[in-house]
Amino acid sequence: MENNKYFLPIAVLVAGLLIAGAVMWNGSRSGDAGAGAASAVDVKNVTTEGHPFIGSQDAPITLAFWSDFQCPFCKAFETGGVAQITTPAALPEIIKNYVDTGKVMIVFMDFAFLGNDSTVAAEYGRAIWKLYPDTYFTWRTAMYKAQDEEGDKGFGNAASIDKLNAGIPGFDVAKIASDVAANRASYDAMIAADKTEGEKVGVDSTPSILVGTILIKGAYPYAKFQTAIDSLLK
Repeated sequence: MENNKYFLPIAVLVAGLLIAGAVMWNGSRSGDAGAGAASAVDVKNVTTEGHPFIGSQDAPITLAFWSDFQCPFCKAFETGGVAQITTPAALPEIIKNYVDTGKVMIVFMDFAFLGNDSTVAAEYGRAIWKLYPDTYFTWRTAMYKAQDEEGDKGFGNAASIDKLNAGIPGFDVAKIASDVAANRASYDAMIAADKTEGEKVGVDSTPSILVGTILIKGAYPYAKFQTAIDSLLK
C-alpha cells in the first residue's frame, strides 16, 4: 500500500497534461466536439461567393477557412507567435506551396463567437474586402499580429482597429469606419450566415478548415493539411 500513495497525484498530473494537449490542438471552442472530420460534408456545398479569398478562382481546390480574429489558435495557424503553441504556422506553407502555385484558393469565412470584438473585427474585414480587396490579406495578417488577450480585453475594438488601419499604406481610416457604421446590419447578417454555414458542416471551433470533404479543426502542423490537399490533387 506504500506505493499507492503516489498513484493519485501522478494520475491527476497525467490527466492534466492530456487535457492541456487537447486544448492546444483543438483551438478555441464554441461546442463540445473535438478536431476531426464531419460526415457527409463537401466544400462544394458551402456558400463562398462574395467572401474574401486568396489564390486563383480557377484553382482546382477550394479551402473554406472559418476563423475568429480574437482566437489565439487562429493566430497560431496564420502567423505563429503564440507562446503556448510551438508548432510553426501552417498557413504560410499552404500559401507558398499551393496558393502561389495556382492549386488552391482559400476562402475566409467568419465564425465570430469570442465576444463583441470578434464581431467588430469581422465587420471591419467585410468593409476592407469591399474597399481594398488587394490589401485584405495584408490587413488580416496585421490584425493577427496585433492580437493580444482572447476576448474583449484589449485589442479588437473599433478604436484599436482604426489605429491599426492608420498604419497600412493606402487606407482611408475615416472611409473604412464610415462604411462599417453604414453597413453594420448587412455585415452582421453576412457574419451570422457564415457561422450557420460552418455549423452545417460541423464547425464548432476555430480555426476550422474544410478541405474537400475533410474538416480539420485546430492549429495543426502543416503536414496534416498537406496530406489532405495532396489527396485531392491525385
